[in-house]
Amino acid sequence: MPVDLRRRLRAARATAPSYPEVGATRQAALPPGYAHLRRRVHLGQGPEVLERAGRHVLGWGSQLGTGFAVYPPAPAEPGATVLIRLGLPGLRLPRLVIPCRVVWTVDEPERIGFAYGTLPGHPERGEESFVVSLDEHGEVWFEVAAFSRLSAWYARLGRPVALLLQHLAIERYLVAVAAAVRAG
Repeated sequence: MPVDLRRRLRAARATAPSYPEVGATRQAALPPGYAHLRRRVHLGQGPEVLERAGRHVLGWGSQLGTGFAVYPPAPAEPGATVLIRLGLPGLRLPRLVIPCRVVWTVDEPERIGFAYGTLPGHPERGEESFVVSLDEHGEVWFEVAAFSRLSAWYARLGRPVALLLQHLAIERYLVAVAAAVRAG
């Protein structure tokens, strides 16, 4: 892996989340003062679908399936710091490198997933959760919940584009996990 990524990862590990409400995506009500997004998609039925989708999500499948790269490539674990990289279509460079920290995970009989929060250097401040759940009727759902506010100057300058990109990313997360479950 390039020296630059290792250096950036070391720097990110030395920082604290860039927002005070760490872990707030565990709650149904997201904190005030942020833009909120909550979307979900039906994946199927039964514990096998829950398990397959949950393992995919914990392995960063929603991000990888959307075209992001995750460094270092390891399953989501509480406290893990990662760099999520986004390359612009058709270009090798520049690549946006987004530092995040896994702030919680859940691995229960009816819920599997995690949340990551932003670290300094991320274009936003806030948190996103990625949770697969089994409801009381045996239906399996994948939900992405987020609260955020634009942080970087370039995100604030291009506010409409930045917000559109966040919405598109969340929609692509949903599609990527649903496609992975269908593929088996």
